[in-house]
Amino acid sequence: MRDHEPHTGAAGQRLSTKETAELLGVKPETVYAYVSRGQLSSRRVPGGRGSTFDAKEVEALARRSRRDSGGSPGSGGELSVRTRITLIDTDRYYFRGVDATELAARHSYEEVAEWLWTGQLRRGAAFTAPEAAVTAARRAVDSLPEHTAPTDRLRVAAIAAAAADPLRFDLSEEAVLGTARILVPTLVAALPPALYDHRDSGPLAHRLWGRLTGRPADEPSLRVLDTALALLADHDLAASTLAVRVAASARAHAYAAVSAGLGVIEGPLHGAASGLAHKLLLEVLDQGDAAPVIADELRAGRRVPGLGHRLYPGEDPRARALFALLEDIPRAAPAIAAARDIVATAARHTPLHANVDLALAVFTASSGMPATAGETIFAVARTAGWIAHALEEYGERPLRMRPSGHYVGPRPPQPLPE
Repeated sequence: MRDHEPHTGAAGQRLSTKETAELLGVKPETVYAYVSRGQLSSRRVPGGRGSTFDAKEVEALARRSRRDSGGSPGSGGELSVRTRITLIDTDRYYFRGVDATELAARHSYEEVAEWLWTGQLRRGAAFTAPEAAVTAARRAVDSLPEHTAPTDRLRVAAIAAAAADPLRFDLSEEAVLGTARILVPTLVAALPPALYDHRDSGPLAHRLWGRLTGRPADEPSLRVLDTALALLADHDLAASTLAVRVAASARAHAYAAVSAGLGVIEGPLHGAASGLAHKLLLEVLDQGDAAPVIADELRAGRRVPGLGHRLYPGEDPRARALFALLEDIPRAAPAIAAARDIVATAARHTPLHANVDLALAVFTASSGMPATAGETIFAVARTAGWIAHALEEYGERPLRMRPSGHYVGPRPPQPLPE
């Protein structure tokens, strides 16, 4: 019997590899990968070279794949979530249908946050944190060791602010919006100031500046910071955003949902990526040439940070918008030149464009900020998007974010361990 021919026996209908692959929407080699992982069992055809598969077992796997992926079995097993918040399309992205880079260029971070949350533009939107929340958050953050990373401080601040809010379990839209408008400024206020005459009022970008650097603020730099916050407010279902939606699906309150996002953002492939780009940029500035620095990165088996993005085949639109603004800051010129040197040098190995992490690195390095500043900016900015996704998830069926595990352990029954 040939491998593409079906076979029916006493045990029930059997499917060929070709039929099984077509039913699952995968390649034939993937079928055998399912077998090796214990997700399918196969039977060799007597006297033949092919394998057959139980039709009921194949159909059950197809149903699980469709349920887990939100689409067809061949969709790669990726979870698909319906959302009205962000659309990424080729080299552009949109917040509720509006070009995000144009929105960030014309409106403050607070106004963009309101747009994400409500679909309405509140001009002059300002966030104010109640004294009780700020006091609780600062007290908790001040008790941490001096070397504590900013993301840890933000996570502790979120937990402390939650403990000070007796209404945190009210998941109505109005209540969650109220939480959002006090949580974001509370997170900023809880960070230790780097500037003596830091601000605790005014636009959020102005307040955050004094927590990131001891240098006095200037309008072009504040504009870059405010625009960066707006550009980074959301980016579809990034890993941290998915964690937020899982928490919200379980009906965790908004503070807890944001805490889930903050826990994920620390990864070097997510929020911490800008810190790696910052350090790389400083090395290039110190040596005056990107070639030896990139050579060391590749020799160590590391990918060059700040380059390429899996969702953008061309240029990252966020990077493009920030670099355009950075051109207006004279002191950023050496860092911009170093970034261009990195892109040009790495292009000989892999032709990749600068991403938002490299643009943030140029901004933080030229503003006298530490390498962790980009991660702080990212976390504060993304809080707006996290809350938008939590709001959206609260309107869905509870606990729907519950994929089934694909068991690949020993086939039962196994003897009891001695």
